[in-house]
Amino acid sequence: MKVYILGILCLALVTVSVRAEDEAVDVEGKVEDDLGKSSIPSKTDDETVEREEEAIKLDGLSVAEMKQLRESSEKHTYQAEVNRMMKLIINSLYRNKEIFLRELISNASDALDKIRFMSLTDPNVLSGTSDLKVLIKPDEENKALHIIDTGIGMTRDDLVKNLGTIAKSGTSEFIAKMEEGDATTQSDLIGQFGVGFYSAFLVADTVVVTSKHNDDEQYVWESDASSFSVVKDPRGNTLGRGTQISLFMKDEALDFLKEHTIKDLVKKYSQFINFPIHLWTSKTEKVEEPVEDEKKEDTPKDGETDDDVKVEDEDDEKPKTKMVDKTVWDWEIMNDNKPIWLRSPKEVEDADYNQFYKSFSKDSDDPLAHVHFTAEGEVTFKSILFVPKTAPFDLYQDYGKKVDNIKMYVKRVFITDDFEEMMPKYLAFIKGVVDSDDLPLNVSRETLQQNKLLRVIKKKLVRKALDMLKKMSDEDYEKFYKEFGTNIKLGVMEDHSNRNRLAKLLRWQSSNNDEKLTSLQDYLERMKEKQDHIYFMTGTSRSECEKSPFVEKLLKKGYEVLYLVDPIDEYTVQNLPEFEGKKFQNAAKENLNLQDSEKAKETMEKLGREFDTMLNWLKEKVLSAGVEKAILSTRLVESPCAVVATQYGYSGNMERIMKSQAYAKAGGADSGVGNQKKILEMNPFHPLVKELNRLYKDNEESEEAKDLAHALYDTAMLRSGYALKDSVKFSTRMDKLLRMSFNINKDAKVDIPEEFDEEVKEEAAAAAEETADDAATETSTTPEEQEKPKDEL
Repeated sequence: MKVYILGILCLALVTVSVRAEDEAVDVEGKVEDDLGKSSIPSKTDDETVEREEEAIKLDGLSVAEMKQLRESSEKHTYQAEVNRMMKLIINSLYRNKEIFLRELISNASDALDKIRFMSLTDPNVLSGTSDLKVLIKPDEENKALHIIDTGIGMTRDDLVKNLGTIAKSGTSEFIAKMEEGDATTQSDLIGQFGVGFYSAFLVADTVVVTSKHNDDEQYVWESDASSFSVVKDPRGNTLGRGTQISLFMKDEALDFLKEHTIKDLVKKYSQFINFPIHLWTSKTEKVEEPVEDEKKEDTPKDGETDDDVKVEDEDDEKPKTKMVDKTVWDWEIMNDNKPIWLRSPKEVEDADYNQFYKSFSKDSDDPLAHVHFTAEGEVTFKSILFVPKTAPFDLYQDYGKKVDNIKMYVKRVFITDDFEEMMPKYLAFIKGVVDSDDLPLNVSRETLQQNKLLRVIKKKLVRKALDMLKKMSDEDYEKFYKEFGTNIKLGVMEDHSNRNRLAKLLRWQSSNNDEKLTSLQDYLERMKEKQDHIYFMTGTSRSECEKSPFVEKLLKKGYEVLYLVDPIDEYTVQNLPEFEGKKFQNAAKENLNLQDSEKAKETMEKLGREFDTMLNWLKEKVLSAGVEKAILSTRLVESPCAVVATQYGYSGNMERIMKSQAYAKAGGADSGVGNQKKILEMNPFHPLVKELNRLYKDNEESEEAKDLAHALYDTAMLRSGYALKDSVKFSTRMDKLLRMSFNINKDAKVDIPEEFDEEVKEEAAAAAEETADDAATETSTTPEEQEKPKDEL
């Protein structure tokens, strides 16, 4: 029995020892195998793993390698006030966080440009990889974004110098210059990476830069904005050549890892970069997979033998399949739309221009016109400008607001479309792109607004835009003027330096043609001999202008008259005193010289002596409140009289416009517009004027003469486009004249039936009673209340 028990104990000890050894071997095996390997099997299928291997490694370092990396890294502490610098970057230099991607892609493009330039003299520099490109790979799981380029790369010294320049001795100088706001010095601060690289900290807590230069090993640079470290990459050369920037994103910036966000930013800022930009994207596809079915054995049924069972050849059976969704990952190019402005205009078809216009303007229609040019001189740039076919519905409702129709590129990198005056306000409808290699990639792209070269660019853009409009066909320009004619008129008022160019683009209705608009150049070609002025008439419509008393004599003598029917037209002419030596003359103002013959002048002098006293009577006594002077007219044919504005007074059309201003106040500064005295011109050959002169000479105090004078003046005010000051008096005089015309007694009363008269009396009595009750209520206070102060009551 004792021997049996002893045997059992020995067996137990041996078993425990063996299990302990096994466990020790397992643990040791795991450590030697891979410290970073998970004990949980990977759920990624073989094909996805293979595709990942083709992509840039997200990390690629095991736990042991990461530990070795950090232990052996060379630590650097920023010697400058990093917090101050970062605050300046975030709050002052960059207003939008999204520009970080633009800056990093721009830096990658610069690195690719450098290696391509070096390869022209030394092809061996491309031995690491000859494929020049930019790769973008988001990793939402690890909250990381990787931007990789196959450019020139950086050595260890480059990493310390270039990525630490701002953070070292240059920080104080950099901050000082930025705070001084010296735009000239700002352009020199960018460096190879410069401050543009530091925009990465707008969205990332930690930035890791892995870089391989042909002249050095692969190194890893890491920073959390407070310090940085540099260490030789234990993985060796994984890039071949180039740089990988890994951003470990802040929680509030995780949207920049979304595929659609990255696509939008690349399209907005970097779609015209010279090198291909690829994004690691996924898509779901339907694929066919076989279905594994369990084979069923054929057994004979009741009454059947094994020989009766039908045997089918396995080769005749078709394998069963099903369609399943499968996620496929691959690189997708983001910038296949090449910049056509870099090509020669002779090589670009109209269809290419139309397609490009639609792609960046989001307009569904083809442009009406375009101009493609290269400007050289103080600044060199390439540009394409387009004229839209139709005007936006709110073009004049928000006139002068910021628009984003001109997109500025520097070395194919989109900078901004938020310039306040890349184009003047009147040409804000022009759409296009401008690309210059001469403009600086400033520490902040937004500071380009103050660069003096922009003023040079603006001047050349305006000249090219106006030349484009001038060269349009008559048919196309007619369409353009219908949509944007008001802009040209506004340009005459706003842009005095280009006033003559804009004047040639003006079009107005004319007495010479009932349908087509005419230009000032065509008007000059049709002018009569010895004609010194360009005659025009303003009004609300062509019909009003044609029937105006002011143009009667002009049209009769064969002078061409321009009809200005838009509210802005008279303002435009006021800012355009002459055109090619010919001054403008408003037919509704004084000093209209019609070059009458000497005989006609003698006749007018004789008539002047005959009507002189009557004209003085009108000015001094009857119409003194509104008339500066009364004279005989040489411009009237059928009309008895007209009210003419003084040389610097308001015409009837302008007075109406001034009074209808949305912000005009009754009794305000504009209330004096209608109080300006005017000139009354009378037609000495008209029967009514002759009758007025007779009545005056018979008895200047007669009511009949005064009523006729007022009636002629009021009707002349209306026909001349002015508003009557007292419409009630005008109606009373018309009533009086109508009674006289139809032999109705001027004292005849209105005959109101008694039933209507009683109703009127009852309403008047009720109103009087209500007024009395209100008055009694106001006085019904006690003597004590009357003695109390008002605030106590």
